[in-house]
Amino acid sequence: MGRTAFIFPGQGAQYIGMGRDFYEQIAVSREMFELAGEAAGLDVAALCFEENEKINITEYTQIAMLAMEVAVLKAVEEEGYKPDVTAGLSLGEYGALAAAGVMDVRDVFRVVRKRGLYMQEAVPAGGAMTAVLGLEASVIEKVCEETEGIVSIANYNCPGQIVITGEAAAVTKAAETLTAAGAKRCVPLKVSGPFHSAMLKGAGEKLGEALADVEIHEIGIPYLANVTADYVTDKGQVKELLMKQVASSVRWQQSVERMIADGTDVFVEIGPGKTLSGFMRKINKDVKTMNIERVEDLEKLSQLKGV
Repeated sequence: MGRTAFIFPGQGAQYIGMGRDFYEQIAVSREMFELAGEAAGLDVAALCFEENEKINITEYTQIAMLAMEVAVLKAVEEEGYKPDVTAGLSLGEYGALAAAGVMDVRDVFRVVRKRGLYMQEAVPAGGAMTAVLGLEASVIEKVCEETEGIVSIANYNCPGQIVITGEAAAVTKAAETLTAAGAKRCVPLKVSGPFHSAMLKGAGEKLGEALADVEIHEIGIPYLANVTADYVTDKGQVKELLMKQVASSVRWQQSVERMIADGTDVFVEIGPGKTLSGFMRKINKDVKTMNIERVEDLEKLSQLKGV
């Protein structure tokens, strides 16, 4: 008998109109958008559905993305499906926390609203991120270590796709070295800051303060942390791992490989787009992957019966 994982995408997959059909057709999904709005002090439904430029600004993107993910999650749960394990990429880790029952949903929304604000405020001038394609992680790690200035790996997405982050000059220099070392391409990303770098450590510390009064429940469904690519078994570790996550590498490929090694053979991507499904094909083509992004996608869940 295989295991099913629910996985949640991170910032970058957002678009205007995401989740509108869930909001209009499914009561529990509409409740989640409204709850996100109450917790964040924003009209999150308008942010997601009406033309605006805010949706691509970090402090708004994060709550919008999470509202959509949790709205879809609750619709999936209402259909009678729950995961054996869960994980999310960066912001998506909060979707996993909701699926695992680690925090009350209202608290998850409240924390993510503050996370987006703190990350936006902490963005220093002169930060950058670049995707490095077609090069081994060990080579990229070594180049980052040897490059003067602040540069490190932000995301281990999948084989052949790793993102580096840090000071703009250091990222540019590292990219030049990596190109000379055989990278197929180094693609600068259009982002508002050097996310998951040491430059955002202050945002992580502020997030720790925001988490201080949040109740952490016993972990009902196993979930993996980005920072360790391992299961979180002690609820006392949750807050520290979330604080560290802001300025640490996202070990997504390693997290997926760990789940597969433990018998997970079905991955259900919950949220906008198919980013994680694309990564899955490069990490392991033998596992089954599906994405739930629209109401009609709920029909795919029938494939999980007997899995």
